[in-house]
Amino acid sequence: MTWKALELLNATEEVARLAGQAALEYFRTDVTVETKGDGSPVTIADRSAERAAREWIGKHFPGDAIVGEEFGEAGAASSRHRWIIDPIDGTKSFVRSVPLWGTLIAVCDGETVLAGAAFFPALDEMLVAAVGEGCWHNGVRARVSVVESIGKAAVLTTDERFRALPERRAAWERLAAAAAIARSWGDCYGYMLVATGRADVMVDGVAASWDTAAVQRCVVEAGGVFTDWNGAATAFGGSAVATNARVAIETRGLLR
Repeated sequence: MTWKALELLNATEEVARLAGQAALEYFRTDVTVETKGDGSPVTIADRSAERAAREWIGKHFPGDAIVGEEFGEAGAASSRHRWIIDPIDGTKSFVRSVPLWGTLIAVCDGETVLAGAAFFPALDEMLVAAVGEGCWHNGVRARVSVVESIGKAAVLTTDERFRALPERRAAWERLAAAAAIARSWGDCYGYMLVATGRADVMVDGVAASWDTAAVQRCVVEAGGVFTDWNGAATAFGGSAVATNARVAIETRGLLR
């Protein structure tokens, strides 16, 4: 099957909102927090939201494959289109009643992200984009900032300790020291800030495909640059560096 970009933009927005609302029902309630094999937390909210997304995709796009953080892969590996679900990106924030978490939905054709949505239910903010259709924030066209140097930039990361890859901490420290503002407004919230021009750089030393696919399309359609840590233009490099276009080269120079 082939789907027009605008149809996919609307579809990712709809399923992100549906799944995000399912997660929101559990926000700031007394949920049990379990620990997965990789040490990350998971709750009934994560699982309920992903189930809602899977049901919607299965009904509306029955021939497509699905990859989700909580329930793995489903559908034929030969399917042209693959949906990627992160039901709650920022579960650590979620379980601490911090509203800076989001639901991420992307649809891909091979390694190309065709459309992506990031919904922040506790903030009621929706970021959505598709190839050639631009990036939209609550119905208004989103664009990255025009800051021209790191010395004037706001740079963000999820966790400045870089525990998974501590060898990348020194690179972050160089970037943070050169910047006007350095913050750890992390997970998908940081990428949303870059796509909407409220921050200029967001970096993560380690990131899974469900962390990056949706926000990669949003940042690129907003006029930004999205690569992995090594500079490859991909959402599937296991790490992420998102910037406005004007500080992209300087950022990557500091991270080397």
